[in-house]
Amino acid sequence: MSLNLVVLLYLVASICFIQALKGLSHPTTSRLGNTFGMVGMAIAVLTTIALIVKLSGDAGALGLGWVVLGVAIGGTAGTLMAKRVEMTKMPELVAFMHSMIGLAAVFIAIAAVAEPWAFGIAGKGQPIPLGNRLELFIGTFVGAITFSGSVIAFGKLSGKYKFRLFQGAPVVFAGQHMLNLALALAMLGFGLWFFLTQQWTPFWIMTILAFVLGVLIIIPIGGADMPVVVSMLNSYSGWAAAGIGFSLNNSMLIIAGSLVGSSGAILSYIMCKAMNRSFFNVILGGFGGDAGAGAAGGAIEQRPVKSGSSDDAAFLLSNADSVIIVPGYGLAVARAQHPLKELTDKLIERGISVKYAIHPVAGRMPGHMNVLLAEAEVPYDQVFEMEDINSEFGDTDVVLVLGANDVVNPAAKDPKSPIAGMPILEAYKARQVIVNKRSMASGYAGLDNELFYMDKTMMVFGDAKKVVEDMVKAID
Repeated sequence: MSLNLVVLLYLVASICFIQALKGLSHPTTSRLGNTFGMVGMAIAVLTTIALIVKLSGDAGALGLGWVVLGVAIGGTAGTLMAKRVEMTKMPELVAFMHSMIGLAAVFIAIAAVAEPWAFGIAGKGQPIPLGNRLELFIGTFVGAITFSGSVIAFGKLSGKYKFRLFQGAPVVFAGQHMLNLALALAMLGFGLWFFLTQQWTPFWIMTILAFVLGVLIIIPIGGADMPVVVSMLNSYSGWAAAGIGFSLNNSMLIIAGSLVGSSGAILSYIMCKAMNRSFFNVILGGFGGDAGAGAAGGAIEQRPVKSGSSDDAAFLLSNADSVIIVPGYGLAVARAQHPLKELTDKLIERGISVKYAIHPVAGRMPGHMNVLLAEAEVPYDQVFEMEDINSEFGDTDVVLVLGANDVVNPAAKDPKSPIAGMPILEAYKARQVIVNKRSMASGYAGLDNELFYMDKTMMVFGDAKKVVEDMVKAID
């Protein structure tokens, strides 16, 4: 295989990745986008293996064997995890994948510093060029921060570990930001030392500090900010891959990493706007404190609410002319998307207008609710983003809120609230509101929800799947 053909195939793979991002920008083209992504990655992997064979010849048979073994193990593990993962565990899987990308970047950088001649960076016994040292330095610390930060995010998203750093509540202490700043400056200082001398000591210290900094950046972030964390780490993993791509002079890694990094940064910006967060604070890990303050603000006041049964809710829905459904993480936990689709179909058969309203940060990762509804084959023309449907709540007969909390909390309209300014789905404007929750527990922001206490609101307590199934039976 000639080098010209390698470059051409890498270009084709890059075009596939660009088309994948374009396809994933809309639900109707997401399957095609995924197909482009898989084809592009297959071309990139096979081309790289062929290039290794060409450059190493017979002497590289053992090395090629390790590469093939790694691809086989990784491909098998990825396939099994993707097939077995539950919809509620998808955010954890994404965080795990990010951590692996970061760790891979660190390992490649270590190997490149140890044996630069094996990567074509420098001749044997010759120093690594300054430009490559800078690239290795950046790729290493970004990869290390991505790995350790993703591990903490995985634990917080899982919610099943007793280790304090893995719990959803923010971990804050006095002088936290000053400590992060001091560690960041020290990390950059040792990185500069490595850049100037190519010595191992500053390289190892810089890497360890980056691992520690990744932990400290994520631990002050509470569950309410997890969607932003996922998109932010997605961006970091891309830039880590791009940095290593420059070091290895691999155009495929540079392009793919840059696409992931830039798209993740754009998504983080969109998430920040949706949660009224500062984009620069997110990048520096300096967010989550306000939400944590709300969570720590004391016990939720116990007030009476109007509650009803599934039959009552079914009666209101079946006698409405228009219904908007607001799905939340509770819907994913209960795996109620399929019964909800059945309920929607029955309402539509009665001539009732039914739409789904999706908040950008509903669930625990960007697009979580969209994926959930797509799994139940909900038509895309029934699903609307917040900015497209908010104006319709005031003219809607009934809003059905399933497992959502903070994204419909009118407290965002209160300038004194910890979530003040956060854009919400304005369900409180509808004529009637039905809210399904397991209990009156607060959402991730730890705030009471005034929507639950309005005269127009009826609470239906219980597991979302059981409640929706009972609604379907009642309508029959």
